[in-house]
Parts: sequence; structure tokens; C-alpha cells
Amino acid sequence: MINHLYETKFKHFEYPFEGDVRGYVMELRSNIQPSKQPLNEYNYSYVSESLEKCQDKIPLRLVILVKSALQHFEQRYIIRRTWGYEKRFSDVEIRTVFLLGVGNDSKIQAKIEREYLLYKDIIQVNFTDAYYNNTIKTMVGFKWVVTKCPYAKFYLFSDDDMYLSTKNLLRYIRHPTRYPDYLTDVKVPAVNEILKRLKRQLVDFDLPDDTRFYSGYVKQATPFRNVFSKFHMPLEEYKYDTYPLYATAGAYILTREALVDMYYTSLYTKHFRFDDVYLGILAHKINITPYHSNYFNLFKVKYTPNNYKYLISSHGYQDPQELLKVWTEQKEIGNA
Repeated sequence: MINHLYETKFKHFEYPFEGDVRGYVMELRSNIQPSKQPLNEYNYSYVSESLEKCQDKIPLRLVILVKSALQHFEQRYIIRRTWGYEKRFSDVEIRTVFLLGVGNDSKIQAKIEREYLLYKDIIQVNFTDAYYNNTIKTMVGFKWVVTKCPYAKFYLFSDDDMYLSTKNLLRYIRHPTRYPDYLTDVKVPAVNEILKRLKRQLVDFDLPDDTRFYSGYVKQATPFRNVFSKFHMPLEEYKYDTYPLYATAGAYILTREALVDMYYTSLYTKHFRFDDVYLGILAHKINITPYHSNYFNLFKVKYTPNNYKYLISSHGYQDPQELLKVWTEQKEIGNA
């Protein structure tokens, strides 16, 4: 606890590279050789790239990138059948991929390679798949988007233990500031049928193409200084009394413009072990304010059909069969 006495107030926040990165970001976005050499480049080689997902270069509405553990074969299988199913809506182009590192178990790796040949949806990169490498996993996902799949308007990042309603997510990004009120606020009977048709038109997004939007369950946490916590943060690694605002890592969504700016900012931002906090640092440095929604949930929401009516995500579904059961029921009543 005494370490808190030596913290620096967040109002003095600077994080290496210390300076205004926006000029370098604009140079990179304009394909100009940057005037300052990047700090990070996340130059890990691919085991598999899932290039088939974006090779036709057609405009996509949503790309879902799921951070998955190597051995979570059943979780990936159930996600493909539920909220990651790409053909869920005939009028919405969706792609789903899974982000993996590598391990030292040759049998698991052989099984992953067979899985890739079957589904062509695994992005596997040569870094050790471990909890404290989640920032690497996230940023190679960002890099894959920028270099291999920049044709979508929205990108959702999720863990593989999430319940997610793709239908509610698509509704949310049409009118983030009015969700879910705009679905129910028309009371005139003569207009109700028009409203029902609008609810079905999930491709009619409201945000302009150049919007920098980064949203999820947003918080501003204080660093854990307890050396026995897995979230322990030494003063020499991060000296400030709070973290920047960030969307928690379970599930969050970005527009292409926000993702590209944050990726290029990462090239001039020192690596940080917690991926969601790192994204908050990037957003802070490039002047993007995360947008909070109570319909993204940091913890597991107790399931009842009504509790999940407008819910976008719920964390903590370690049992894939429970996820399948809940999602199937929500789909049958029109909420997933």
C-alpha cells in the first residue's frame, strides 16, 4: 500500500514515446516515411493468416476477432455456430476470425492446423500464447486488420468465453447514443409497422464513415500495487495513480478509423502488459474518448430471457454448452 504514496497524479500523464504522435500517425496513414523511427512494430511471423476472409476486398459491415486460447477447440466450434456465425443475417457481411499464439505441445498444434484447414478462420502468430502476452495478441490483430483486412466499417474484439448478441451489437452501432430506446420509442400504432421494418434493416448504420468510435464497458481503474495480485503493476513500469479510460477487454468495438489511428499510435507507444489498459493509453494519446455502454458487461450477467433482451455481451461463459443453450434461447425469442 505504501507504493501509492509515490504515485504521480494522472493529470501529469506522459507515456513513452513522450510527445505528440499525431504527426507520425498522419505520415504513416499517408504512406509517407515517418520522420521518427517507431518504437514497436510487432513483427511476428504468421503460422496462418486467414487471408481468404478478406481477399475479395468487398465492403464488410463487421469483422469479429476472437482472442482464443490454443486448447479451446470447443469454444471456437460453438462460437462458429452461434454469435460468430457469418451467415447469421443475409443482408449483413460479417467475417469471424480467431487470434492465437503458439505453444510447445505438438499434438495441440497439429489439431489447430487441421482446424485451420477445415475452417480457414485462424490467425496464428509466432509468439507464446500466455496471459501476459494478450497485448501482443491484440496488437497483431490490429496489424492484421490494417494490413490484411481494412475493408470493414466495424471491428469487434472479444474473448472466447463471452456471450454475445450479434443482432443487438448491430442495432447498437446504428445509434449508439440512443440504444436501445430508438427500438421502442415510437408509440403511434400507424408507425409501428414501419418501426418493425427498420429494426430488421441492420445494415443501415448511423455513424459516418470517418467516425473514430471505440466503445464497450468503459472504466478508469487504479493500478494494483499489491505484489501478490496477477494485476500487480510496479511503479517503475507505470507511475501514475490511475489508468486512462479504457474499454475492458472482454468485448469492445471500434470503427476502422479508430482502429487504424490506434494501431499507428501503438508504433510510438511503449508496450504495456495489460491489453485493455494499453488500448486506453493509445486512445488517450491520439485523442479518442472511449464511449461507455451498460449493455457490454465486464462480469457474467445472471441469465433470464428478459435480462438478455438488449444485452450485447456478458463475460464468464467458460462452459461452451451453456453458451449454446443461452444463445439458442435468445435467438428463438428474437434477441440474438
